[in-house]
Amino acid sequence: MLLELDRVNAYYEKSHVLQNVTLSVDAGEVVALLGRNGSGRSTTCKTIMGLVVAKSGTIRFKGQEITNKSPFALAQMGIAFVPEDRRIFPNLTVGENLRLAALAGRKGAWNEKRIYEYFAVLGERKDKPAKLSGGEQQMLAIARALVANPDIILLDEPMEGLAPLIARSVEEVVRGIRAEGNTILLVEQNARVAMSLSDRGYVLSNGRVMASGTIAELEADEATMHRYLAV
Repeated sequence: MLLELDRVNAYYEKSHVLQNVTLSVDAGEVVALLGRNGSGRSTTCKTIMGLVVAKSGTIRFKGQEITNKSPFALAQMGIAFVPEDRRIFPNLTVGENLRLAALAGRKGAWNEKRIYEYFAVLGERKDKPAKLSGGEQQMLAIARALVANPDIILLDEPMEGLAPLIARSVEEVVRGIRAEGNTILLVEQNARVAMSLSDRGYVLSNGRVMASGTIAELEADEATMHRYLAV
């Protein structure tokens, strides 16, 4: 198993936001974290990345315990995080944003040249400041993750706040990355879109895993779908 969480608990001050969360992601899989806002999906990603402290439980990556390691150390190990707020450096050029991300990563199939072939809009702006539209920012955020050549990408709300047409473009980018065999842990508010992109899923509510299974198994569980996902 590539990534494993075993009974992980985390808090925001006194609020118990992750409660015994156990899940796994194997190499080559796309796994969705499903649930309503406030269910603990984004916090799960942040806890994996060491941005939220795991008070108890264990997180393993490629068999090695990584609980509460620094984000930089995890990036060097092969975990990339695309946060919901994207965190683009607008005063750097698009190319500089990519080269900075590559420094923390590893050499591999994804380099700057290939990024520009895959994301034509970024190639057109490579020497310009990264003061981009929301959709272009998201493309750059995903590209920064890829250029680090990670073993897994934690993708947090990639279509959040985007106009429907732009969101569909980002969805197709994620679909293309998946088709190339990249491993992704996906958080996406639109459950139908998330499930269409994923092999398996975990349903979270109030920081707990309430259900898990293949996408077909989850879709067949109408009670869970209605109660926790309202679909």
